[in-house]
Amino acid sequence: MAEEPNEIVNQTYTRDKPIQQLSTSSDSCCSSDHSHSNDEHTHDVSGKSTFQLFVPSILSFVLLMIAISLDNWVPQNWFTGWLRIGFYVIAYIPVGFPVLKEAWHSIRKGEVFSEFFLMGIATIGAFAIGEYPEAVAVMLFYSIGELFQTLAVKRAKSNIKSLLDQRPDQVTILKNNATQTVKAEQVGIGEVIQLKPGEKLALDGELVSDKGSFNTSALTGESKPDTKIKGEKVLAGMINLNSVSDVIVTTAYKDSKLSRILELVQEATAQKAPTELFIRKFAKVYTPIVVLLAILICLLPYFFVSDYLFSEWLYRALVFLVISCPCALVISIPLGYFGGIGAGSKHGILVKGSNFLDILAKIKNVVMDKTGTLTEGVFEVQEVLFESDVNQKEILSYVNALESKSTHPIATAIHHYVGEVDSAIHLEQVEEIPGNGLKAQINGKELLVGNFKLMDSFAISYSVDINKLVNTVIAIAYDGKFAGYMSIADRIKESSNSAIEELHQLGVKCTMLSGDKSTVVNEVARQLSLDNAYGDLLPEDKVSKVKEIKLQNGSVAFVGDGVNDAPVVALSDVGIAMGGLGSDATIEVADVVIQDDNPLKIPMAIRIGKETKKIVIQNISLAFIVKVIVLILGAGGIANMWEAVFADVGVALLAVLNAIRIQNMKF
Repeated sequence: MAEEPNEIVNQTYTRDKPIQQLSTSSDSCCSSDHSHSNDEHTHDVSGKSTFQLFVPSILSFVLLMIAISLDNWVPQNWFTGWLRIGFYVIAYIPVGFPVLKEAWHSIRKGEVFSEFFLMGIATIGAFAIGEYPEAVAVMLFYSIGELFQTLAVKRAKSNIKSLLDQRPDQVTILKNNATQTVKAEQVGIGEVIQLKPGEKLALDGELVSDKGSFNTSALTGESKPDTKIKGEKVLAGMINLNSVSDVIVTTAYKDSKLSRILELVQEATAQKAPTELFIRKFAKVYTPIVVLLAILICLLPYFFVSDYLFSEWLYRALVFLVISCPCALVISIPLGYFGGIGAGSKHGILVKGSNFLDILAKIKNVVMDKTGTLTEGVFEVQEVLFESDVNQKEILSYVNALESKSTHPIATAIHHYVGEVDSAIHLEQVEEIPGNGLKAQINGKELLVGNFKLMDSFAISYSVDINKLVNTVIAIAYDGKFAGYMSIADRIKESSNSAIEELHQLGVKCTMLSGDKSTVVNEVARQLSLDNAYGDLLPEDKVSKVKEIKLQNGSVAFVGDGVNDAPVVALSDVGIAMGGLGSDATIEVADVVIQDDNPLKIPMAIRIGKETKKIVIQNISLAFIVKVIVLILGAGGIANMWEAVFADVGVALLAVLNAIRIQNMKF
């Protein structure tokens, strides 16, 4: 849907701002490919129940409690020496061996300073100085913390997947006037699905029945019923509400709109936010530094402390290592962004990467087109005024034939007004004049259809006072003479006013750029209380305006269709596409896709970005403050292994719990 009412755009643009290749590969942290990632944590959870995942930890805990009991509560004379050491080693193996194995794999790859390496040398060192219970306990609680984080990531991902991908595995198809139940993946294009009330559609198609009512919440986040008529597009994920509906399949199962949406959401974290990228780089530098500091804590006091005891300072160094693990930062931050992407998906807002959540959080200006964004985009002919010597019926049929070459809403309005296109009309030399309209040859004579700028550029004289015309006007000239004009009007969306109010409450300035005439633009701007509005703009004028806004007021989000306004979308900090369900190209081009065309989703997307950023900052602050305090206490010999465990695993779990709560927030 093009924005400019007087620009008829038939071509599809490829956005100049490249979209990075989305990938399902995991990113490493702490210099380990097996460490935390957005998709899977340190443990393989596929095909395992929660109980199975915790079996090694349960076994280790039971053995540890038996050993501690034999040491302290029911002491036994025989529980000494190598037997005692061996018992603690057996308690250590279920939780320690997987970590040591991962550390070894990392070292073989040349990636020495992983978190597994930190935990390995810390606990083995504790064994070396005789702190057996603490060695087992540290590794046990570390493993339990890792499992909880793994489950949190798995839950966040599965919640989003189940939210979106609820397509039935089987469908009922009509063949030879008989019904047949088959697997959804096996249904081919052209087959007819029979959809009973309450059933969810599994594939994209067109409605064959005369009329149907559908719940589109899985796609748009809105549960308000959407009525479709025969021939209209219906999409996978929509729920049939009333009567039995027949749908002819137009897209393969794997290529459906819902499949693409699900893929985009699951792969969105391939594009990292600056904060996330910084933390990952920071972890790779930070980890070897803390290992060096631990060595210095152990050895340097020898030269300054008179009663230096190696085992005491080694213990302090080991505590320092346990505390220093950057686990809380490296997992909770990506999880926070993933939660933000999930929260957006829940409300029908697709964010194509955590980097765009960061941009949304700091947006200062929202620049919008008019048609289809703030207005309904449903035009109706209001007035037709032709010169007295013109054959109105003939000229309208010519205009209808020319406009049939366009999918613009104005062209649709003209088609509805005039009726079916006369197939006998032969158009030649059809040409689009950007920002002005269309030109063609009919019967050897020139036909011009567009705005009054088009009339001026071809030196067509007219007696109309264009300053008195409020609505969008389509001027027509034939054979070098002005024939008349058609007045076309669009309606402002009910939610546009509330959306602008909410954006203002967020401290965001709202600007409208339009190719429509200034009188129309100014009237819409007045009704919506926009900060600025500019009409009569050519595509290059829009680019200049956005550049001007960026220079004066900072970051810009452009809201439009994301296709016909490609130069402006490329120039903006984040491109937001409205009505994404209607255009596959829009989904591919935009940074953020609002799956229905509700303007209220614009401030909602900004709020989600702000809340996500807030949670990420909270997690960074929590992890750094607690770790710095306990690191100082540990280096000073005040904190022991138990405080170290809290500083690592405890803070990580708190950060994870804080990160996943965004999915339950109300926006």
